[in-house]
Amino acid sequence: MSILTEFQGQRITQGYFDASASQLTEKILAAKKQLGSRLLILAHHYQKDEIVALADEVGDSLQLAQLAAKNKTAEYIVFCGVHFMAETADMLTEDNQQVILPDLTAGCTMADMADRYQLQTAWEQLQEKYPAEILPITYINSTAAVKAFVGEHRGVTVTSSNATQVLKWAFKQKKRIFFLPDQHLGRNTAFGMGIPLSDMALWNPRKNELITSAESDPRVILWDGWCSVHQQFTSGQIKALKQADPEINVIVHPECPQEVVALADAYGSTNKILQVVAAAPTGSHWAIGTDNNLVGRMKDTLTDKKISFLNPRSCACLTMNRIRLPHLAWSLEQLVHGEVVNQIKVDEKTTKSALKALERMLALS
Repeated sequence: MSILTEFQGQRITQGYFDASASQLTEKILAAKKQLGSRLLILAHHYQKDEIVALADEVGDSLQLAQLAAKNKTAEYIVFCGVHFMAETADMLTEDNQQVILPDLTAGCTMADMADRYQLQTAWEQLQEKYPAEILPITYINSTAAVKAFVGEHRGVTVTSSNATQVLKWAFKQKKRIFFLPDQHLGRNTAFGMGIPLSDMALWNPRKNELITSAESDPRVILWDGWCSVHQQFTSGQIKALKQADPEINVIVHPECPQEVVALADAYGSTNKILQVVAAAPTGSHWAIGTDNNLVGRMKDTLTDKKISFLNPRSCACLTMNRIRLPHLAWSLEQLVHGEVVNQIKVDEKTTKSALKALERMLALS
């Protein structure tokens, strides 16, 4: 077995990795049939095509959180996504429901850029500088522990689908917001609301330093974190495409750097990107700046449009791609045999605090 297989943990055998895609698909379909309504498979849009095809529901982070919260009947929720998504699902579901992540190595580099200790340190320093003036906001792409800290301090979670709505609410509560861990989503959302870049500052968690101009009185303090996939898109790529084809439309995710979003014709969450391109005129040409698994699937399904990768050399999310057919087949067959593997369980204290932030978001959505 490989190192990853050993880390995976328990009883996954080499036979799953040796099986063909068709054999694994048969195993998965048979397990789904046996488990019936006791099972719900959720998949994020960035998953591989073969995983999306076998899911019961597919969506972006907000949709999947809402689906998890809404479902009260499935005993097993198998989450084909990354660790923070499975944590969120566990916190939003009932005590008798069990959330499973088929591969425990499916993490998120962005979520790992902020831990509770770093956040506590930053918060204490910012409170000294701006006492009682700041509301914390965490992107759903964060750990349960970070969500708990935010919930304890009257803050809220946010997704790329509802960021503007949540920030408008936040500014009614406090003069300033502290947005983490993705600086780009925070910056692009605030800028889209009319807040100038000069009213934004950057918190560097590696140096415990607030980066701002001497005369600045920032309304938005951004954590210095980012998505490794969306960092691969540049303004130069857009300029080159526009020069080659002035009629091309460019749409990107708000996790892209601000200069990329500024040059794009449109930007929005994964779900918005899907909606905008699907509704576009037949024959229109679109370059899309987000995870290439999704863009490739759009190329295959929205055949009445010409769809291109904004950056053909960029890779899909490596940790999303950890979830593969062997892992899904193995976890489902274990459920058929009465054994729950790779369960994601957030402790009660963390859940109680994090739910405050999550439920505030869901109420606003």
